[in-house]
Amino acid sequence: MTTSYALTTRQLWTRTRGIALAVVLVLIGAVALAVVRSQTKHGDLDPRSADPSGSRAVAELLADRGVSTRVVSTLDAARAATGPDTTLLVAIPDLLTHRQQNRLATATASSGGRTVLVAPSSWSVERLAPGVNASPVNSVDTTLDPDCTLPEARRAGSAETGGIRYSTTVRDAESCYPSERRATLLRVPAASGGGDTVVLGAPDILLNNRLDKQGNASLALQLLGSRPHLVWYLPSLADSSAADTDGRESLLDLLPSGWLWATFQLFAAALVAAFWRGRRFGPLVPERLPVAIRASETTEGRARLYRKADAHDHAATGLRSTTRTRLAPLVGVPAAQAHTPEALLPALSARLPDGGEQALRSLLFGAPPRDDAALIALTDRLDALEREVRRS
Repeated sequence: MTTSYALTTRQLWTRTRGIALAVVLVLIGAVALAVVRSQTKHGDLDPRSADPSGSRAVAELLADRGVSTRVVSTLDAARAATGPDTTLLVAIPDLLTHRQQNRLATATASSGGRTVLVAPSSWSVERLAPGVNASPVNSVDTTLDPDCTLPEARRAGSAETGGIRYSTTVRDAESCYPSERRATLLRVPAASGGGDTVVLGAPDILLNNRLDKQGNASLALQLLGSRPHLVWYLPSLADSSAADTDGRESLLDLLPSGWLWATFQLFAAALVAAFWRGRRFGPLVPERLPVAIRASETTEGRARLYRKADAHDHAATGLRSTTRTRLAPLVGVPAAQAHTPEALLPALSARLPDGGEQALRSLLFGAPPRDDAALIALTDRLDALEREVRRS
């Protein structure tokens, strides 16, 4: 009769269901995150988008006042559009590489037009608006009062400019909507050409769902409607000029910060999982069992563990060690030398005239079996050897 040790479908599912469930949860989370991001990020600050985070409303109001709006997504188109009768709005300045920022600043410095930078951080503001520095701490309040002499701000009144805060060393610069002595709106005049640069600390005054709050609409229309033409620059990672970094950008500089943070989280989770799976806080401590357990049950339980782990070598080592321990006193070998081949094997050979020492060495001290069938055969041979020694 042959006993099969192949895993059944139920056993295979029991062993792998934890991993399968984790994979499914990760996939569901990834899909949900992608859906949420696609819904919340679509059309951000895009004058063609009617989404809550889009800017179609302000573009239509500007059109009613005779200001044309044109959307560009490449640096070359934005540089070519600069001029004294044009306002250039840079929607997400932080998407630009340092080389792109330098090229754009060169084009706008003497154009005579207005450049509006929407919430630039220290990554971009110091190049696009020389002499302006961004504070690492954002404004706590979103709605602020003008507290400056800039006509556009005074007419608009309170507005939702609270966000990144700025300071400047440029003379004649106008600092508005201050938060803790730092401005959230700056107007910096150009050194030549008569143009200027407006730095906004937050994009709220341009968003569809915030345009009717406070003085947002008035401030947005005045800042963007000072020239007859508005060029709305939406930087794109697909822009070929972004790849021309002149060897100054590394691969990590091109990765979004979210991917780096996600990698760190995965690494931390892997460390926690490794600690959980491999935790050991000291040697094992024996405890008195509350009930007596039969030796047969303990043997069967250990056998199941060995089988589950495919530990043929450990099982064979235990069987051989126990057999040697029982055989040693039967052939006159001290218990201390029961596991020494030089002492046990000659005594066994002398006790068994038909048993060769080499065959006994292979049986009692040989290589571990490779599969369950070989382990069962080894068990049968060890039982037969012990019975033969006891009969002899």
